[in-house]
Amino acid sequence: MQYADCQNFTMRKTFLVFILFITCAVSAQTAKEIIDKNIELSGGLTNWKLLTSVLLQGKVTLGINDEYPIKIYQQRPNLTKTSIIVGKKESAIEGYDGTKGYAMNYASNKLQEYANYIPESFDNDFIDWENKGFTAVYLGKEKIGDNYCHKVELTKNVNKTLYYFDTKTFMLLKEIKKEETLSYEDYRTVGSLKMPFRIEASTAKRDGDYVINLTKIETNRVFPANTFKF
Repeated sequence: MQYADCQNFTMRKTFLVFILFITCAVSAQTAKEIIDKNIELSGGLTNWKLLTSVLLQGKVTLGINDEYPIKIYQQRPNLTKTSIIVGKKESAIEGYDGTKGYAMNYASNKLQEYANYIPESFDNDFIDWENKGFTAVYLGKEKIGDNYCHKVELTKNVNKTLYYFDTKTFMLLKEIKKEETLSYEDYRTVGSLKMPFRIEASTAKRDGDYVINLTKIETNRVFPANTFKF
């Protein structure tokens, strides 16, 4: 009788492990399918990998009424520079030149180097996410505004990011990181790719909130060598 109970316990344990394995496999597969669908419908993996640089132009709104023309330069693998235009003069407020990260110190009104600046990759994390060491889990559907979204979580080490993909178009509508939430709207076709022309950022302390409304996006431009220099 004791042997039978032990055998039944072992069978139940094996069955639970099997069910857990199947659940995780289905979850990962579903997450992968959603990410793959987003990449496919937004231009395709080949076209995203052929993208080497981008210049975003439009207006940024800080707070309630502070609005400025803005230019954002980005180039592989992680070069970036954000500039605002005041009185027809373009002034850098943040960037990474390949070795140094810098940002505007508004107390001194000068650019300042930041030793701990962590540059972001040119691509989103979900481009080649498996090769980058991420795991993906499908967390079901959730309504964002008027749209139902597939909710996918990407994890690498202790870093987790939530992505919300529209269930109809599979475009990315929302991204929740550790320190900020990004919302994407007004997708338009730029060359072979679909990109959002409205980006809204919010933070827990509300001190880094902004809204960017783009008027023009140019891709694969060849920037002058000193574009990103500090």
